[in-house]
Amino acid sequence: MSSASGVPLAALSPAGGQADRWSRDASFTLAFTLPTDTVLYLLLPLHASAFGVGLAEAGVLLAANRLVRILGYGWVARAYETHGPRTACIAAVFGSAASSLAYALLPGVWCLLLARLTWGLSFAAMNIATQALATAEPSGAARRSGRSRAIIASGPMAALIMGAILAEWAGPNVVFIVLAAAALGGLPFAWRLPGGHGQKVRGGPRFGPPSRLDVWSFTQGMALDGLFVMGLSVLAVATLPKGAGLAAGGALALRYASEIVFGPAGGALGQRFGAGRMLILLSVGSALGLAAIGLHEVWTAGLWIGVLSVVLLRGLLQPLPAPVAAAAAKPEDRVAALARLATWRDLGAGLGPLAAGVLLPLVPPPLLYGTAAAALIAISLALWRR
Repeated sequence: MSSASGVPLAALSPAGGQADRWSRDASFTLAFTLPTDTVLYLLLPLHASAFGVGLAEAGVLLAANRLVRILGYGWVARAYETHGPRTACIAAVFGSAASSLAYALLPGVWCLLLARLTWGLSFAAMNIATQALATAEPSGAARRSGRSRAIIASGPMAALIMGAILAEWAGPNVVFIVLAAAALGGLPFAWRLPGGHGQKVRGGPRFGPPSRLDVWSFTQGMALDGLFVMGLSVLAVATLPKGAGLAAGGALALRYASEIVFGPAGGALGQRFGAGRMLILLSVGSALGLAAIGLHEVWTAGLWIGVLSVVLLRGLLQPLPAPVAAAAAKPEDRVAALARLATWRDLGAGLGPLAAGVLLPLVPPPLLYGTAAAALIAISLALWRR
């Protein structure tokens, strides 16, 4: 493997700031491109007709990018191994910008589906890079993961607020033209990443009897990355019909603000008290917040109290899964373990919007959110015995 300067990667010690710099550059690359996805989670359910789709189709589109990563992760992993982080992330930046332009200019389910698939593969490459580079040196991995989450979250946090305001003034299509241009801001950071061959990503089956951590990742993805995000816009419309866009956008932006503020703290807590122990405690707290959201019809403040609890605790939780998975794996299987963890999370987060789009009009919120919360609590407690 070689660095961007042509020096073999294996000859460069990640200590002395090298691992920190690579992790930081990969994180900034994702920070510039991720808003093309996160703002869609806000605007597509609110303005489905402007995109030429219905609510159920919106759920399919929001799920598609994660589902394609499950099928295409092997191809992306091979490309990452062959070409290295720099080439993989440069291609991903252009894919992100192209998908955002398609959201703005090509309405209809089939064009949007192709754009979502393009984004899904682009994100897969950047996700591999950010996690692999953050955990390349075991010493300080939780700290780097926390800082990485804070950097990545800065892009969506700013874009959700500005996107909600701009959509109210100019409509959702203009928002994605602006985001396409912003995504290209990730190119200078992608160019600074190591060239040559990337770290080994494949290794071991991605689908087999799931471990408890795999099941937790699936459940967390379905509950907190799927049902919560998709349902927030729908419930905001029901409770605040005139200010739904700004309220939902503010809540989702707070979710990323919490990663900026609390991500490093979560990494530090994991370093001090154990990443596995903190993962369990924060997961249970997040599940209780999710349950409170479902009670909004009988407890008016429950929606926003639950939302606040979920977004703040999620900020502390985000840095912890990667160090837990990396610590449990053999050194040669570390990146492969991270890829499997991401696969199970993507599967859950992909099914979450599908379930929300179909079930929210049919199932009482207390039952839907309560069931998701109970499942997350059960698998989190099961990790004590892992």
